[in-house]
Amino acid sequence: MTGVLAFLLGSPTILAIGAAIIGALGFGFKQRLAGVKAERAKQATAEAVARDIADQVQNDIGALPADQARRELKSWARD
Repeated sequence: MTGVLAFLLGSPTILAIGAAIIGALGFGFKQRLAGVKAERAKQATAEAVARDIADQVQNDIGALPADQARRELKSWARD
């Protein structure tokens, strides 16, 4: 066991290959996290836009008189 370990740690080629593999895995993990962050930011932006539209609709409905609001909402209701 000690001989195998000494061989692996003593060979610069095997150490370089091992370092390249670890580096590639680390880079892939970093890219995956960056993709997750980008997707979360994209979803947060979409949710903020949807919330703004919902707030505008709520304000518009609140500004209408009650009978007119009922007529407007009735056109959206399913029969």
